[in-house]
Amino acid sequence: MFRSKCAKFRFALQERLQEKLFNNKIEAKDMSYTDFEEKVKRTVYFDNLSPQVTPSVIKTALAQFGHVMEILFIPNYMGRKSIPTCALVEMENAKQAKSVVVEVTKLPFMMSGMPRPVRARAAEVQMFADRPQKPGFEVKCQWLDPKDPDFHVAKKLTVGSKRHVAEAAFALKYQLDKEEALSNAQADTLKSNHKKFELFDNLMYDGSHGRLALRYNVNILGD
Repeated sequence: MFRSKCAKFRFALQERLQEKLFNNKIEAKDMSYTDFEEKVKRTVYFDNLSPQVTPSVIKTALAQFGHVMEILFIPNYMGRKSIPTCALVEMENAKQAKSVVVEVTKLPFMMSGMPRPVRARAAEVQMFADRPQKPGFEVKCQWLDPKDPDFHVAKKLTVGSKRHVAEAAFALKYQLDKEEALSNAQADTLKSNHKKFELFDNLMYDGSHGRLALRYNVNILGD
């Protein structure tokens, strides 16, 4: 009788300890995810960065808005290394992050000599590859039989993901073509203006401006 009561008490105590450990584990996960959500609020997503931009360049550029805590460059596995890159920049607090987004959106913000300004917006949870698992959310992977009702749903998701990749590649190619055309147009304009200034310099150097002034009766020296 006494042994039976001791066994029941030991079993109840063990069950209580396991429950407490489980609750502590869940609480720790909740706290880590809460900290992660606070980190997201302090982080700014930058796009259209020059490939020459380094962490020190970003820190120097954003020093006017506050203290930069961490910089994480997002690799692009689909395009060339010469295309603009993206980065997640964590500021000291959410107020500084909001200030960065507002100012960069409102005014053109150049970084490392990029011919076009960078873009910035508030970071989102999905942008972090190392984000912790959300409490109460569990991911499971399994093979589906073709007769399974969810098989067609998975098939649609697979086809949709391939379509999204193709659309992203097409949009990237279109953007790069537009940027190349704009760059060529800007280069032609620069060459044309340079030729005009060279022509003016030559006129002043060889004295042709004086003969032109006499021909058109223009007083180039003033009164």
